[in-house]
Amino acid sequence: MKNENKVLACVDQSRYADHVADYAAWAAWRMMAPLEFLHVIDSHPERASGNDHSGAIGIDAQEGLLAQLSAEDEARAKGAREHGRLFLNRLRERALAAGAMRVDVRQRHGALEETVVEQSQGVRLLVLGRRGAGAEKAQHELGHHVEHLVRALNRPILTVTEDFKAPERVMIAFDGGAVTRRGVEMVAGSPLLRGLPILLLMSGKHRENVPKSLDWARDTLQAAGFEVTVSLAAGDAQDVIARTVREQAIDMLIMGAFGHSPVRSLLFGSKTTELLRSSRVPTLLLR
Repeated sequence: MKNENKVLACVDQSRYADHVADYAAWAAWRMMAPLEFLHVIDSHPERASGNDHSGAIGIDAQEGLLAQLSAEDEARAKGAREHGRLFLNRLRERALAAGAMRVDVRQRHGALEETVVEQSQGVRLLVLGRRGAGAEKAQHELGHHVEHLVRALNRPILTVTEDFKAPERVMIAFDGGAVTRRGVEMVAGSPLLRGLPILLLMSGKHRENVPKSLDWARDTLQAAGFEVTVSLAAGDAQDVIARTVREQAIDMLIMGAFGHSPVRSLLFGSKTTELLRSSRVPTLLLR
């Protein structure tokens, strides 16, 4: 597969993998782009052993123990690779059945963020679950990898959680800034959402240039053939966006993400994180 303009889907062996695969296949089909599944095997997983290796042992016994542990690690790694291969092949068949035309799979050892950055050349859209294997029991927690990847990559990232539903109503949370203006231009120039009605929402405090910014965004989308509805709502942006998603039955949200530094987010929280925690619709994040 040529490494150009592909959809890259990050998957782990959790129940969210099928949702990621379905949205990735939908996006690849809409954009007529190749799709690649990436499964990263942690090179240093935390493991608990039932055997007690503590205490003083002789040199011969120590060498024997090291050889045993090395053999166990090799067997464990081989098993992980084989399980990953079967897992990826199943997702590949699922994506092909959903309409994706070209599907490749890739498996790597390492840390997720670093591996995705290494594989990001030619990626047009990244798709990943908002939660993963580590958050199976934490329904309202956000996988720690999401913010790291959004900050690390200069790519649109589609984050998903729930069962797949082909989007029918899309909302752009527009603030007039450079990121969401590029987002409007991206939507206008991409086949991903072509033919779907767009709700263009601007919330927060009234500013002098708001009408002009909204007019520009509406005109840009309409010139590309989109049916656009404009909404200007006062109030806290996070609350307005969440309420509008519910009331307007929005199937996909597009918004800028993590505009502040990681340190500021750590100290004061992040509106992006809170929205992602509370939202059940797929969200396309822009940086």
